[in-house]
Amino acid sequence: MNLSEHYNELFKTSSELILSQNYAIDTKINAGSDKRFGITLLVRHSEEIKANIQAFLKELKETEPEQYYYPNSDIHITVLSIISCHDGFTLDNFSMSEYVEIIEKSLVDVNEIEIDFRGVTLSPSAIMLQGFPTDNSLDVLRNKLRENFKNSSLTQSIDSRYTIATAHSTVMRFQQKLENPEKLIEIIKKYRNYNFGKFKVDKMELVFNDWYQREKNTIKLCDFYLKHF
Repeated sequence: MNLSEHYNELFKTSSELILSQNYAIDTKINAGSDKRFGITLLVRHSEEIKANIQAFLKELKETEPEQYYYPNSDIHITVLSIISCHDGFTLDNFSMSEYVEIIEKSLVDVNEIEIDFRGVTLSPSAIMLQGFPTDNSLDVLRNKLRENFKNSSLTQSIDSRYTIATAHSTVMRFQQKLENPEKLIEIIKKYRNYNFGKFKVDKMELVFNDWYQREKNTIKLCDFYLKHF
């Protein structure tokens, strides 16, 4: 996948929808009855990048103060959604050691993963940071995880919603009608190619999480430390 083309197309189609009032509002963000949980392997950004993200979000908040903004604790890059969030999933019968074993096996001989965060883009319901892996190491890892889980008897729903191929991070969601869509798009254009920073992944986390990766509903299951060569 050409990530630049993908992010550009997302921005083009989503900005047109937003300006024509055809965007999507997420009505479940504050719903206490939302019981969608799953298992995710993810990466957290460096402190420098998180600081740059919050500076960007501060500017957005001045125009759209009532939307849902991700705190630093919840911002992440999904490596792979192993069990997609769905109603009623719990850890009651989850065999963590077997999942950890497959992930550790998949990480063997994976080269250093570095991600460059440049610019922001849109979906019809959210604003996302654009991540660009500097080589194919993330793709290699994802494919090894897919193969190893597929060849196991463990419960998984990898790629059931969509096949993940990007390194984006969602940083804001629309939870109610936008006050000023034109100004919002203007700010996004200002940051379309902004340099948020680059970092080398030194740790991945396996977590039990809700749909929004909120810290209060997240249980960390295992950390995986990557070697830098």
